[in-house]
Amino acid sequence: MSDTPKSVETEPDTPLAGMRLAEARRAQDISVLDIAKELHLDEPKIQALEENDFDALGAPVFAKGHLRKYAELVGVPMDDILADYYALTRSSGAPPVVGSPRNRERDFNLGRWLKVIVIVVLLGAAAAAAYWWYEHQAGEAAVQADAGVLAPFAATVESDLDASSGHELTLDPSASVGVRDTGEDSGAAFIEAALPEPVATDIVSAETSSTPSDVPQATLTMNFSGDCWTEVSDATGKRLYFDLGVAGRNVTVTGAAPLRALFGDSTNVRVVLNGEDYVIPAAMRSGRTARLTVNAP
Repeated sequence: MSDTPKSVETEPDTPLAGMRLAEARRAQDISVLDIAKELHLDEPKIQALEENDFDALGAPVFAKGHLRKYAELVGVPMDDILADYYALTRSSGAPPVVGSPRNRERDFNLGRWLKVIVIVVLLGAAAAAAYWWYEHQAGEAAVQADAGVLAPFAATVESDLDASSGHELTLDPSASVGVRDTGEDSGAAFIEAALPEPVATDIVSAETSSTPSDVPQATLTMNFSGDCWTEVSDATGKRLYFDLGVAGRNVTVTGAAPLRALFGDSTNVRVVLNGEDYVIPAAMRSGRTARLTVNAP
């Protein structure tokens, strides 16, 4: 039983609120179980309601809701029941409910979740920026590392044979070697050796008198749309091409299959193998750098 005082400014024997509902229920020969089923409550809760023990029903909003529905079931005016309820709760000294603690708690939780969302978004943006920087730097490092090993003229100097004549290339020790200023601020210079006139084509062949005729050959054509440091060698290890490809340059090499190629920036080169377009597989790419091995059909 609740300690809620039952004395109010009315006649002491007048039934109020739940007691009035209980009298109406008994007058209509309705059981407590039937009322409990209609209100979706258990019987002890109905008994507490009839005895004005509203604390057993939880928050005031639940008690008033059950009183309204109970009044509808037994045909008692709801206004009278609610007037009894307010008279009882005022006499008990219950403080008025101001504001909604649940709403304040929800506002606080919403702010906390907003902070969490902002932190997650910032962390995601930082991770994306770090990933982009890593991929960008890795691609540039691969191109710079390959480009710094040998000079663009290494393929010509190291070539054992003259591709145009098929004979061994011999340099005259007494030939004049001069240095010409390029006019650049860096003072870069290059060596002009007394070599035969270069062949006016970018076609390089690895076929020599020492290569067996039954070795399958492969022809690789590279169409450059931008800067791409490139190295191509054949199955014997002979370097067929080693230079910086630039936009508009087309290079064709032929050698013993399979051919091995390294492209510093594979996005700037179109590859044609034996007259057919060759798509570089994703497994052979690392960022912009690509290493591939191609065979003759």
